Amino acid sequence: MTGPVPLASYMRMCLTADIGGYYTGAIEEGRDQFGLKGDFVTSPKISQVFGELCGIWFVAEWIAQGRQSRGVELIEVGPGRGTLMDDMLRTIQRFPPMANSIDAIYMVEASPELRVAQKNLLCGEDAPMTESKVGYHSVCKYNALPIVWTETIKSIPISAEKMPFIMAHEFFDALPIHAFQLVSTSHPTLQWREMLVSPTPPNSTHATLNTPPSQSRRTPPPDFQLTLSPSSTRHSLYLPDSSPRYRALKSTAGAGALVEICPDASLYASDFAARIGGSPQHPKPRPSGAALVLDYGPGDGTVPVNSLRGIRRHERVSPFAEPGLTDLSADVDFAALAESATRASEGVEVHGPVSQADFLEVMGIRERVEMLTKGLGEGGEEAEGVRKAWKRLVDRGPGGMGKVYKALAILPENGGRRRPVGFGGDVAA
Repeated sequence: MTGPVPLASYMRMCLTADIGGYYTGAIEEGRDQFGLKGDFVTSPKISQVFGELCGIWFVAEWIAQGRQSRGVELIEVGPGRGTLMDDMLRTIQRFPPMANSIDAIYMVEASPELRVAQKNLLCGEDAPMTESKVGYHSVCKYNALPIVWTETIKSIPISAEKMPFIMAHEFFDALPIHAFQLVSTSHPTLQWREMLVSPTPPNSTHATLNTPPSQSRRTPPPDFQLTLSPSSTRHSLYLPDSSPRYRALKSTAGAGALVEICPDASLYASDFAARIGGSPQHPKPRPSGAALVLDYGPGDGTVPVNSLRGIRRHERVSPFAEPGLTDLSADVDFAALAESATRASEGVEVHGPVSQADFLEVMGIRERVEMLTKGLGEGGEEAEGVRKAWKRLVDRGPGGMGKVYKALAILPENGGRRRPVGFGGDVAA
């Protein structure tokens, strides 16, 4: 009604609007975003081993950082239905000294429906959930730990005494992105112009973005389309100049070059770093904690382009068709996460990204699967299902999860004396 809007505004409305948002609006009866009956399947749903190994990774970091006896916080951003946290907590219970060091669990979740689903899994359906100024509260079935749900990570207090262990699985890919194109103008230099979302004209034959022709015939005509802003916007004047990586593109790429930038991802990476390593606003004499990010995107430092995608019932569809009913995501710029983290805090260092296959294999997925299949009976149907799930998680083929997904870690700065397990290091005694 007010004209074209930035792509980030469109994504934010589609995914988290109070009315009709994909994650936060009213859900169709009998419909779920996750799982075989939903729109997509995540790694924790494919195999419990994924969450178990993430839990082991945090145990290894807790050991390497001195086995702190109290003050540990578990924080997950975008926890889905709570499956990953449940698998992690069940695993951590096998290491009582660490389990007893946990003060609280924080779940950063904007969806009221998903908060309830997480509470039912982690606390029990009969467990009460109370509300305060901070967020929503209940008690976990593991060690009677307090769980706090907040809509934003900013609601979680930052303390120099705390050791935060932060999990971000398939979280950054759902954050809104801005898209820009380099254009020639009447001036001697190139300028960045923002890609905006506007309604598709009537009777348009507009092609669906990033949708294979074989699938685009099965989807409705898109309601919206990307258009190029005829003049500079406040975002185009600032965001492409916010990093040396983006600024370099202006001199090396020609007219027509594209770039996707996610300011929200930089804010979250900066927050993670401040909690782990301290910052001028929140000094931390002794950095501690860790963040583990697992998501998809380029691992070679390149800036994502044309990566916005829509997923509906496990198929690629136009991100501009059926807004609010279609999952939207974009490739994660891992190099931008690393840059934001190290810029926000001198007390952290970043490892990775490494492929999910490399990370899980070093963490012992093969050995864990062998243990599970022995317990289930080698030739049984359940054992075969476990093996198929493992192979899917580490598949290095074109489009395979083991290749497309990457792992990145943010740790306390240690002068290169130690690399974390899964990223070239061993478990510290």
